Amino acid sequence: MTDTQVSAAPMQWFVLKVASNREDYVRDKLDRKIKSDGLGDLVGRVLVPRERVKRVKSGQQKVAEHKLYPGYVFVEMLLEKDGKIPERAWYAFRDIQGAGDFIGDRNKPNPMSAKEVEKILAEAEKPDAGSSVKVEFKKKDLVKIREGPFESFEGEVDEINSEKGLVRVIVSIFGRSTPLELEYWQLEKIKDSDSTADPAP
Repeated sequence: MTDTQVSAAPMQWFVLKVASNREDYVRDKLDRKIKSDGLGDLVGRVLVPRERVKRVKSGQQKVAEHKLYPGYVFVEMLLEKDGKIPERAWYAFRDIQGAGDFIGDRNKPNPMSAKEVEKILAEAEKPDAGSSVKVEFKKKDLVKIREGPFESFEGEVDEINSEKGLVRVIVSIFGRSTPLELEYWQLEKIKDSDSTADPAP
């Protein structure tokens, strides 16, 4: 197996499995190896997509960061004409502690689809901090108020303001439907009846 057999096709994206919480370490080590071992002709970008979102609690905003795909690193790479990883690149991957195998056969990884690549690149190229607050509810969700003067009241989500982290909930107070505007952290989702039903045979 020699690098003279490398395909002339454009680089493709592949998914590398890595040990838990080793995503950044593997990416950084691989970036250094690409430079030190002269692998730039075989391996391109190495990504660990993240989500940076603003969260609001008690009126204070904080930016939280989360890996979107824990346990995976995305690698842009050329394969040989027979679909195998070039030998120089293969040894570079094997030499990094925490790096596992690519998704696919052991040394014949499966390339990501164009749609998957588009999604990953869009996520990786987002601004460092999103302008919206992360709100884990959607309209019509049944929720329970867990803090404030209406604690333990139940209602239905009517509207979500992601910019401010506010959720408008319709609750029944003295027999009348009343809208309440609450911060998202004051609410918890009520599991609907479908989630507790026996699975269909």
